[in-house]
Amino acid sequence: MPEHKILYLSQKDVISVGLGMAEIIQLVETAFNEKGHGRVEMPPKPGIHPGGGDNFIHAMPAYIPALDSAGIKWVSGFPGNAEKGLPYITGLLILNDPYTGIPLAVMDCEWITGMRTAAASAVAAKKLARPNSARLGVLGCGVQGFTHTEALNVLFPVAEVMAFDVVPEALKAYRQKIHNRLGIKVTTVKTPQEAVSGCDLVVTAGPILKVPHKTIQAGWLDAGAFASLVDFDSYWAPAAMKEVDKFCTDDLKQFEYYRSVGYFQDVPSVHADLGELVAGTKPGRESAEERTIACNLGLALDDMAVAPTLYQRAVEMGIGTWLPR
Repeated sequence: MPEHKILYLSQKDVISVGLGMAEIIQLVETAFNEKGHGRVEMPPKPGIHPGGGDNFIHAMPAYIPALDSAGIKWVSGFPGNAEKGLPYITGLLILNDPYTGIPLAVMDCEWITGMRTAAASAVAAKKLARPNSARLGVLGCGVQGFTHTEALNVLFPVAEVMAFDVVPEALKAYRQKIHNRLGIKVTTVKTPQEAVSGCDLVVTAGPILKVPHKTIQAGWLDAGAFASLVDFDSYWAPAAMKEVDKFCTDDLKQFEYYRSVGYFQDVPSVHADLGELVAGTKPGRESAEERTIACNLGLALDDMAVAPTLYQRAVEMGIGTWLPR
């Protein structure tokens, strides 16, 4: 029997592969096109909730034949980690050979999660936002706040960001990072409304909460604007969401599952999932005045769109540690 080894990629290894946001967006868009044509296998993610509250650990499997990708992500989100100096999102991804089932790689998933989540929002914005969108509002300036700015800047002419966060240190770090890496003007604002009204694109990227704090009110989101709800409906009052013309998500079955366990108790009906938008079976934006929302839940599909390329590049570049099976 031939010897088989598994490649371990630490977070540093994953980052050092150098996979850029533009390519990640392309990979995620390809995966959603496959989903829209019914060519992927992805059951709703089961989870456990140690400690209760808004803590979660989810198992996220997916199979994308067109990308020769099969595997699972085991990911946790603990909102209280910030007080301990720990990241909110952590976990591991296992990539399998789709022809033999043998594990090929185990990799840290924190960076992958940050990048692919933003890429999925950008794919949704491509279908739902105005192409000339230039002013971005970001509420929640942590990892997802930055990666979403990076992703939307790939597809849109972002000229200014209106940034809000309840943690002054996070706001300061975000502003410096955006200036240094993207060269975009960042205006830090004192109220959430200033990061919504007057913006073409809006991203809410706080912790995911079962009981929304409902900060964003009706009348704040301008006609023609697009919003990405990275934190589910945590930031949004029901009346504000119900003003939109199209409320979309990335997977309807998973959306209904979340609703059954207590999330999304007062939201609009879903117009389309992201696979339908990408495949063209449901329309995206149809007028310049439409208000649109993408409430993506974060799918295993996103991770498995990216993992094979990371693995292949790491092997080619000699990155990572080979472990005996």
